[in-house]
Amino acid sequence: MTMGLDLDFTTVLERWQSLLDGAVLTLELALMATVLGAAIGVLGAIGRGSASRAVAGACGFYVEAIRNTPLLVQIFLVYFGLASIGLKLSAFTVAATALTINVGAYTTEIMRAGFDAIPRGQIEAAEGLALSRVQIYWHIILLPAVERVYPALTSQFVLLMLASSVTSQISAEELTAVANYIQSDTYRAFETYILVALIYVVLSLVMRTGFWGLGLVLFPRRRRLGTPL
Repeated sequence: MTMGLDLDFTTVLERWQSLLDGAVLTLELALMATVLGAAIGVLGAIGRGSASRAVAGACGFYVEAIRNTPLLVQIFLVYFGLASIGLKLSAFTVAATALTINVGAYTTEIMRAGFDAIPRGQIEAAEGLALSRVQIYWHIILLPAVERVYPALTSQFVLLMLASSVTSQISAEELTAVANYIQSDTYRAFETYILVALIYVVLSLVMRTGFWGLGLVLFPRRRRLGTPL
C-alpha cells in the first residue's frame, strides 16, 4: 500500500495577512536589535580595549556570558527577570531587548577584530597630526574597522533575524508564532512551514540586499574599486 503526499496550501494561504503581519514584525525586531546591538557592539569593543581593567573585565564577562548561553535561555531570563521585579513589558519589547543583548555581544567581538586590524602606525600618524581623540576614533579607527568587518556584521544581523523565531516561546507575534497558530487551526503543518521557510528566505534576501546597498553608500572607496561588500 502506497501513501501519496496530499499537499493543500489553500487554507494556509487564506491567512496571508497574518503571515504578512508576522513577517513585518520579524523585520521590525531584527532591525531594532540590529541598530541597538551595533551601538552596544561598538561601545563594548572600545571597552574591551580599555586601559581600565574593570571596564575591560566587565565587557569581557558580558561577551562570554552571552556567547556561552543559549538565546532561548537569555530570552527567558529577560522575560521572567523583568516580571519578577514588577516590570510588565510587552512580548515585543522583551524580545527586542533580549535580541539586542545577544547580538550586542557578538557584534562586540566582530568590532574588536576590526579594531585590532587597524595598523598602529595609522593611529600614531593621526596623533602626530594633532587630531583629537574623537577624530582619531571616528576617521582612523571606527570607519575603517567597520569597513573591514562589514560582511561579518551583516551576516550576523541576518542570523539574528532568523534566530528571532525563538521569541515565539514568549508569545511574540512574529512569523514563527503566527505559523504555529495557523498550523494548529488548519492541521496543515507541512504546508504552513514550507511557506514560512520561503518567507524567511525572502526576508534574508531583503536584508542582505539592504545591507549591500547601505555598504555602497557608506564605503564609496570600495564601490570605486569594485571590492565586494
